[in-house]
Amino acid sequence: MILDSRDRRILMLLQRDSRMSNADLAEAVGMSSSALWRRVRAFEEAGVIERYGAVVNPLRMGLGFQAIVHVHLTRHDPERIVEFIQAVERHDAVVECYATTGQADYHMRVLTQDLEVYNRFLEDFLFRLPAVASAQTNVVLRSIKQNEPISG
Repeated sequence: MILDSRDRRILMLLQRDSRMSNADLAEAVGMSSSALWRRVRAFEEAGVIERYGAVVNPLRMGLGFQAIVHVHLTRHDPERIVEFIQAVERHDAVVECYATTGQADYHMRVLTQDLEVYNRFLEDFLFRLPAVASAQTNVVLRSIKQNEPISG
């Protein structure tokens, strides 16, 4: 799908406030409500808009410990990798996970209540996965930029 500047403006506004009314959004980009609705529907059908949601403050939910975890695998057996990925997908503390190039095989963002709960995450979950050889933790001291709209 080729996006023009109006399309990008629509997407930016929706990322900032997905609850914005169709009428307000149409007015903001200078379109009729019906034309805007068709455009947004086309974004949804093309997969440009994957879903709608709320941005939640982890601290207000009692999740005061945040870490970036660099995971090294023992071996790259397809079965072990699938098992690792499925386990990570199911664990609530892992809010993001990326397979990457470089020293570590995977990088995860983990949110827990505190250091003690994070330590249990490591001991009771991560280090029990057969594919995991080691992990290095970087504790997040403060967030500089996150949840920013994609402008493309």
